[in-house]
Amino acid sequence: MKKQRVVVAMSGGVDSSVTAALLQEQGYEVIGMTMQIWDYSSFTDEHGDSFGTCCSLDDVYDARRVAEQLQIPFYVINFEDDFQREVIDRFCNEYFAGRTPNPCVLCNQILKFELLLRKARELEADFMATGHYAGIEKQGETFFLRKGLDEDKDQSYFLFTLTQEQMAHTLFPLGEMTKEEVRRHAARFNLRVAEKAESQDICFVPDGDYVRFLEEERGSGHLDGEIVHVSGRILGQHQGVYRYTVGQRKGLGIGWTAPLFVVGIDVEKKQVIVGEKEHLSRFELEIDGCNWSIPQPSEPLSTHCRIRYRQQEVPAIVETLPGNQARIRFAEAQKGVTPGQAAVFYQGDKVIGGGWIK
Repeated sequence: MKKQRVVVAMSGGVDSSVTAALLQEQGYEVIGMTMQIWDYSSFTDEHGDSFGTCCSLDDVYDARRVAEQLQIPFYVINFEDDFQREVIDRFCNEYFAGRTPNPCVLCNQILKFELLLRKARELEADFMATGHYAGIEKQGETFFLRKGLDEDKDQSYFLFTLTQEQMAHTLFPLGEMTKEEVRRHAARFNLRVAEKAESQDICFVPDGDYVRFLEEERGSGHLDGEIVHVSGRILGQHQGVYRYTVGQRKGLGIGWTAPLFVVGIDVEKKQVIVGEKEHLSRFELEIDGCNWSIPQPSEPLSTHCRIRYRQQEVPAIVETLPGNQARIRFAEAQKGVTPGQAAVFYQGDKVIGGGWIK
């Protein structure tokens, strides 16, 4: 019987490396594939060493060495132009429009599960696999994304855009494992990345200074303006609305009788709106760009919703709107609702849909 072929998206980290080793052990014909997403020469320090983020040049080397150890074919695919257009440009556009983007969702949606999956299919692969902590389950003729077993590592929130066709050709071998189990597998396979540290930064902002990155990409000065209290009182000046995000408290540089938070951003007026903690609370929001795993609800749907990655889902009612939009009403007021982030709907550990907060 012919082996099923699977392309593993190898980032050079322990998760994707263990994914490749496990699938090979399970009898798949494994091919390793790494995305080159930028000109790495611009992300090195004065000694020529690359910053410790994901997708660095060191990570490409690590992925290649793991592939050599496993004796599997390995390819580096150049997606620099696609990454610039689909992730970095959108990241900048969102900040300069007063929203707070989530580039990891976009990278998964477009780079991995559209472009890389297409490359895998061109190689006549039956599946593409990644090291995400999530699961895919088929119920009848419908595929559902599920949470990863390890609650601290669950990445289903970042994957809500997966379509039925994509899930039909995707494997997540780590979905039923904890991080500790994955590292034990890495040690068992004697992988060189078994003890490799994880990166928490946005990969294309390796030093964490996203303001510097935005100003290098788009320039500064043209979005300077006023910091305005919800009452209309001008409290100070700011040096760019892109420096602020809803829910932010630190770094406002203004005095008031109570702690103040960013509660809104008005790009047209170049204003950062601030208010007391109670002004952060919202009972409803609207989303666009919806993706559903269930038939789009025709009636208000009772579900649970997560509006940030590190948040527990909360009860909510979802009402679909024209134009692939929806309105979400929460049972209890939610703080820090941030335009540009994802709102993802769950039934138990199953993702049933989601969209982008307007």
